[in-house]
Amino acid sequence: MAAFDYNTVAELFPTGSEAELFPARSRRHRRHPVGYGRFARASDAIRFAIEELPPKLLLDTCLEVDGERFDRDEIRRLYESGEYPLARRATT
Repeated sequence: MAAFDYNTVAELFPTGSEAELFPARSRRHRRHPVGYGRFARASDAIRFAIEELPPKLLLDTCLEVDGERFDRDEIRRLYESGEYPLARRATT
């Protein structure tokens, strides 16, 4: 995976870039599996990953936007960026 590039942040949010989210599989969540997700906007995928996914599933989650992949740490940096366009919910 390439080094995180903060210049990419500005490119992701103002546009309507589609995003794909690939959550990790977990044995603990077999009853309610969370699988592949496609989002119309990268910001929606980032919000879902940070605010909705159980923390253990976020560990190995991968976000792909326009052929570029982001791991969990990069997803968190995008979410915490000043460029992030959506209101943030308090997380625990």
